[in-house]
Amino acid sequence: MTRAATGRAVDDILKGKTVLVADDTAVTRMLVADTLGSSGVRILEADCGARALELARENLVDAFLLDIRMPDMNGIELCRTIRAIERYEGAPIMFITALDQRDALQWALDAGCDDFMQKPIDAMVLRKRLGNLLQKAIYLTQVELMGLSLQRYVSPRTEEMARIYAMTGLLPDPRQQEVCVLFSDARGFTEMSQQVDPEMLFRMLSEHLAAQVDLVYDHAGYIDKFAGDGIMAVFDGDKMAQRACRCALDIMDMSRDNAARTGSRINRLGIGIHTGPAIVGNLGSKNHLDYTHIGDTVNLATRLCGIANESIVASQAVFDAVAGAPELDFGGKRPVAIRGYRDSVTIYELARRTGPTG
Repeated sequence: MTRAATGRAVDDILKGKTVLVADDTAVTRMLVADTLGSSGVRILEADCGARALELARENLVDAFLLDIRMPDMNGIELCRTIRAIERYEGAPIMFITALDQRDALQWALDAGCDDFMQKPIDAMVLRKRLGNLLQKAIYLTQVELMGLSLQRYVSPRTEEMARIYAMTGLLPDPRQQEVCVLFSDARGFTEMSQQVDPEMLFRMLSEHLAAQVDLVYDHAGYIDKFAGDGIMAVFDGDKMAQRACRCALDIMDMSRDNAARTGSRINRLGIGIHTGPAIVGNLGSKNHLDYTHIGDTVNLATRLCGIANESIVASQAVFDAVAGAPELDFGGKRPVAIRGYRDSVTIYELARRTGPTG
């Protein structure tokens, strides 16, 4: 790339940015303003630390150029104060000072600066180095936003696997772990989809699933996937079955409350819960992977959801795991034939206990 092309690239980065220059020497401030102003940079000038903080709070500043020796507040102290402001945690901060780098660099780095230049200022070097810092800040912001977006689309476990793969290029081997799996399903949704405007139906379903997701995370579970008009939620760790049962009860309460309050027609739910070992790992190809749980525990949980008649159906394993939990009431014990299972399966109807507990 030619020098002219490099200059244009730097100008593109600098254009429209707001840079705060804090220096008690007017000549330095004027030189910085002349150097960066030609690139379309908006310059804010402060002759002391107090004025610099005032401007930083009144404006949205993209980068800071600070002197170290200033009256009332030196640049090191000013840098620390700026870094403590949440919106400037990642903003580029460069020191421009007459102090010898050997004497001041460590102080500057400890205060949180990103770069250090000694006076006299070289205009071309200043533009280039400030451009590099701003480009880095833009990149880090994009990475942060991408991470936040990823969190909205995938479970925390999937996000963790994606980060491991990005850093190492390796996918962890599948492993077996004890989990409690909860499936929910909206009853009568197919018939409803033939009667309700598609956009309205989509909005209703999205709001209902969002409420379920919030409750799953409230009970320290996570969403493995959306299953049509329901969810597959996974709970692991301490008291996982008890947390899954409480979550299921809260989902049912939420559904009824929403129907009474808003008239939502998505209020008939079936929920199935089973606990046991499952294999967790990556399924798919290099072009598309799904980090998920598979195995008999998952299969039985979805089968229990299928037979739940606007109720919560739990397996014998769940009943055994939460024995003695005072707020949980298991009734309707019975053996049922489950498709794909040779022997009958004992199931219970889970409800919230309302009477005396002991």
